[in-house]
Amino acid sequence: MIIGIPSEIKTGEKRVAMSPANVQSLTDKSIKVLFQANAGSAAGYPDAEYTAAGATITADRAEIFASSDIILQVQSFGSNNENSDDDLALVRKGQLIIGMMDPLASPQAAQAVADKGATAIALELVPRISRAQTMDVLSSMATLAGYKAVLMGASAAPRIFPMLMTAAGTLQPARVLIMGVGVAGLQACATAKRLGAVVEAYDVRPAAREQILSVGAKPIELDLDTGESEGAGGYAKEQGEDFLRRQRELMTEVVAQQDIIITTAAIPGAKSPILVTEDMVKAMKPGAVIVDLAAERGGNCDLTEQGKTVVAHGVTILGPENVPSELAYHASQMLGKNMQTLLELIIDEDGALNLDFNDEIVAGTVVAHGGEVPHPHMRKLLNLPELNLEPKTEGA
Repeated sequence: MIIGIPSEIKTGEKRVAMSPANVQSLTDKSIKVLFQANAGSAAGYPDAEYTAAGATITADRAEIFASSDIILQVQSFGSNNENSDDDLALVRKGQLIIGMMDPLASPQAAQAVADKGATAIALELVPRISRAQTMDVLSSMATLAGYKAVLMGASAAPRIFPMLMTAAGTLQPARVLIMGVGVAGLQACATAKRLGAVVEAYDVRPAAREQILSVGAKPIELDLDTGESEGAGGYAKEQGEDFLRRQRELMTEVVAQQDIIITTAAIPGAKSPILVTEDMVKAMKPGAVIVDLAAERGGNCDLTEQGKTVVAHGVTILGPENVPSELAYHASQMLGKNMQTLLELIIDEDGALNLDFNDEIVAGTVVAHGGEVPHPHMRKLLNLPELNLEPKTEGA
């Protein structure tokens, strides 16, 4: 078994698919690892550490694809629609590609891999079940994004977070509102609280109330019917326009009191809901800051521009891209652990690939296999007929 880890080629991506410690876990099992030279440098992991972990370093990207049974990438086909066609040309029949693939938004990428006769596992589709927690790349990256968003907001704000009593007078604490309390939102709440801010949070899901309280924040409660607000996997369900309009009306008074707002509401495979309208921005304090973590999906704020900082009506609006990449050292460590535990599931004790399609993790994450796109939901997105296959176990 040979596992290849090429460098990331999408612009601005600093992460690497595995840290040296993760690689060590593979080489300890006599799995050969081909690692592209300098692939970990931007994340703070020099080649020497990978060599010490037992990896073979090569500068030849084509060699990695030609020799490896499994390719590990951070942003693979679909997630990287910028320049991944060159890699697709290197993919060979029977090869397994594992990485983030943005499958619900870019299902055509899975079809392209299937057309090559290769197998693809999209990490974003790991089910949210107990035994898959250590494989959950979305939660890993969201944890870091929530933390970093607070630091970005603090840096952009013209005020400090904690209350200070000084000889020059008392400085009042900043008021921070977190909108959307999934993994990123909860981490943002906890981080802002540690920095000394007065933290409030809002999420459409009723179950979020206890979670908000658990990290020391105050839940914002609006007069809305939220009984049908939670979908599969604990994610917020897309709401109708009437619900969203009423929500915005009630939130206007709330946002007007805030110094920093961090929005995190995202719907898998869909455009992000607008939570902060331009009228709401107009109602905010001069010097207030919005950090829109949903910018890559269109943004939760009307005025967000992906990858840019906008100042409108006296409010600074940040639309950051790929936030976890800015914490590449620990992001790579966490993502590498997600990769490692997934590999432990699909590689048997003899070091052979063993894809058990009776396992819900395998069945739920494989988006290309045997020339087909087997994932039922993705087949619908691609307008493909239902595929009637009996669950089975297959090797590479």
